[in-house]
Amino acid sequence: MIKSMTGFGRCEVQKDSRKFTVELKGVNHRYLDVNIRMPKKLNFFETGIRTLLKSYATRGKVDIFITYEDTSQSQVSVKYNSVLAGEYLRYLKQMEEEFGLENDVRVSTLARFPEVFTMEEQSVDEEELWNGLKEALEGAFEQFVETRTAEGQNLKKDILEKLSLLEELVGYIEERSPQIVAEYRAKLEDKVHELLADTQMEESRIAAEVILFADKICTDEEVVRLKSHISHMRNTLEEEEGIGRKLDFIAQEMNREANTILSKANDISVSDHAISLKTEIEKIREQIQNIE
Repeated sequence: MIKSMTGFGRCEVQKDSRKFTVELKGVNHRYLDVNIRMPKKLNFFETGIRTLLKSYATRGKVDIFITYEDTSQSQVSVKYNSVLAGEYLRYLKQMEEEFGLENDVRVSTLARFPEVFTMEEQSVDEEELWNGLKEALEGAFEQFVETRTAEGQNLKKDILEKLSLLEELVGYIEERSPQIVAEYRAKLEDKVHELLADTQMEESRIAAEVILFADKICTDEEVVRLKSHISHMRNTLEEEEGIGRKLDFIAQEMNREANTILSKANDISVSDHAISLKTEIEKIREQIQNIE
């Protein structure tokens, strides 16, 4: 299924006292460029997050935002450093003796000394943490794919409509080309008769001149190749995924043929249609930039 590189996904998962929220958005990019913002506690899951995303997306600039909350009462504990407290007391007693000061240290005073009491975060089960995060990631990624797929179908519909218009333009140029040659022959004969009056000019010389003109403006090869590229693009749009680069290459080839037709054009209507060809092809290329 054709996918756009533009999309959005969000999922929130509550696991007991833990809550994981994942949001992501994507825009077009030549390669898969991933930027992740999350709490430091989850940093060691970054490789796993990137690996998981690759099974859902192959191209695009993707920004992932992760929040984590733990409301359990046991997530931190107080640690008492009795050795350090003893060091403080020993030095305070030494100061009392050296300077003849009153030692008025109370427990409440000693408790405020650095590192006597510290808050220590409880260790967590990494597997349990990853399982909760993974569930939130997968929910957000699946929604991300759904929005990209929906947008991809809109792009496909628009490109197919533009391809039908290209076929009409190419059909006109193909039909018009023999008429241009016939009109040139008629004008040439009229001009020759006007200049030479009653003198007869060999038919072979007129035919030779017409052949040179026809060869100069001939766009048969370009028309055939354009038709082939249009058909190729239609078939490619029916492929499963990862077709963005392929479509872009086909569009470049289509533009090359349209440029050649325009350079050979010796008729105002053909020139107008060739310009319209280039315009529509450029519109297709702009849409293709959003396809994965």
